Amino acid sequence: MRIGELAALTAVSVRALRYYEEQGLLVAERGPGSRRRYPEGSVDRVRLIQRLYAAGLSSRTIRELLPRAANGEATPELLERLSAERRRLDGQIDDLVSTRGELDAVIALATESRRTGRRCPQH
Repeated sequence: MRIGELAALTAVSVRALRYYEEQGLLVAERGPGSRRRYPEGSVDRVRLIQRLYAAGLSSRTIRELLPRAANGEATPELLERLSAERRRLDGQIDDLVSTRGELDAVIALATESRRTGRRCPQH
């Protein structure tokens, strides 16, 4: 199938499909005039790539996971890698919650300062 067809079937832009190729996530054969031709299964592969991106994974991580995930088998290695990514995201969430707490404290001080007319503490 050609790139436009794949884009239409997956609701992914042609530009994104070219990016996936550059990142080694998607492979196209070259036909006459160097036109891209995608093999059967490309629709499912693009949908999997999209899902992995939506899960917060990087291109590099997706490239590493695709050989383990593309056939749909949940290997122990795949499950461990996905669990590691979840732990990484949990750490980022914890950091964001902490940062939000600090911002809430600053907002509370500024609100109190505005209400009372006293300056905010400098420490």
